[in-house]
Amino acid sequence: MIRRFRPLFALALVPILLAATQTGEAAAAAEGVRTEHFFLVIIAILAASKLLGELAERVGQPAVLGELITGVLLGASILGVLPMEGPIHEVVELLAEVGVALLLFEIGLETDLREMARVGGAATTVAMVGVAAPFLLGFLYWMMVEPTIGTHAEGVTNTLVAIFVGATLTATSVGITARVLNDIGQLHAPESRVIIGAAVVDDVLGLVILAIVSGLAAGAALSVFGIIMTFVVAVGFLVLAVILGNLVAPRLFGLIDQMRVRGVLLVAAFSFALLFAALAGLAGSAMIIGSFAAGIVLSSTNQFEMISDRIKPVGDIFTPIFFVAVGAGVDVHLFLPWSDRFSIPVLGVGFSLLAIAIVGKVVSGYSVGWGRRKLHHLAIGVGMIPRGEVGLIFAHLGLSRGILSSEVFSAVLIMVIFTTFLTPPILKPIFQKVDHANASPSAPPLAEANE
Repeated sequence: MIRRFRPLFALALVPILLAATQTGEAAAAAEGVRTEHFFLVIIAILAASKLLGELAERVGQPAVLGELITGVLLGASILGVLPMEGPIHEVVELLAEVGVALLLFEIGLETDLREMARVGGAATTVAMVGVAAPFLLGFLYWMMVEPTIGTHAEGVTNTLVAIFVGATLTATSVGITARVLNDIGQLHAPESRVIIGAAVVDDVLGLVILAIVSGLAAGAALSVFGIIMTFVVAVGFLVLAVILGNLVAPRLFGLIDQMRVRGVLLVAAFSFALLFAALAGLAGSAMIIGSFAAGIVLSSTNQFEMISDRIKPVGDIFTPIFFVAVGAGVDVHLFLPWSDRFSIPVLGVGFSLLAIAIVGKVVSGYSVGWGRRKLHHLAIGVGMIPRGEVGLIFAHLGLSRGILSSEVFSAVLIMVIFTTFLTPPILKPIFQKVDHANASPSAPPLAEANE
């Protein structure tokens, strides 16, 4: 009995950590940031995110939901452990940047370019429709309805906000989708192979879109030429980094693997990811495109499995900090009826974006599987729904650059959380009804699915 409730007993320790961090706030404000205060903040972030992540998984949800909730709880609108400004905020933001770079590096490591080529047309079609449809629907919704929530910063136009809102709707989470399909035992179904392949292509397209909106956020002119140039830089850097990296990385990591000093392979892989991220930033592209490219490059080395195994514990420390930092940006008072900042319009916009997000991805499932190889369209469409990490990256970028107000950010976060939360219970019964007769050995190759 006691063993069963150990996580709850451990969770009871979190308020002690929170109280300890708040005890040092006055001293920190008067004397500057003390090291022990910073350490306690980091402990609170990591401990609470893992404990709430555990609770989320025990109720059948991804751990990322627990990490987001941790950020909401520790944020300025509830416990105030994570300040919204000051030295600690700046350091946590830097650690969050490392976390998101590692996250995309891990996604790159898990990306098999040859497997992506095998699913070919079906996955690419689903990805293209799954990016274009929600972006256009979101952009048109914002331009036509012109929701009056929050106040735009000076120089930020409604068109720029509409572009960011549309961009947050385009992503599909590879990690969350794969985890859901694995949990329900359908990872090798034909529909699942299309979903995973499309989600990977979707992420690549999302990274290119992110590079474009990053340029816009930095003040680049909104013109066709500017967008094309940003697109060329993003794609060009990704292709060039992968080509040159594949020429250099195998020999470089072959030499590193022969070294005897402790942890050299992990340090080299970690540095490789950060180097590519920095080069992408210097080239005028998004840094996460660089870390994603680094992962793709190292996935083809002989040391891939060792790198993947050793980088995951590092990601387990840094990546939750990113999700906690994102959750901390939510103003909970917007959702409390007794608060003077309660806003029904924010809820209305959030659930409107949720409906657009679901419809935009579901229609992508109906773009393939009409030929000789029949596929379950709804299963594919629903499998593309969860936004997860990349959607949060878009939203967080818009908030940090002052393009999205806290109200708009909160509305977008409603969409991200609910798309992640709703997918597992909806997808499971759909797959139970799918006829997998087309998965027999005599069935034609998956590449024929979109003939």
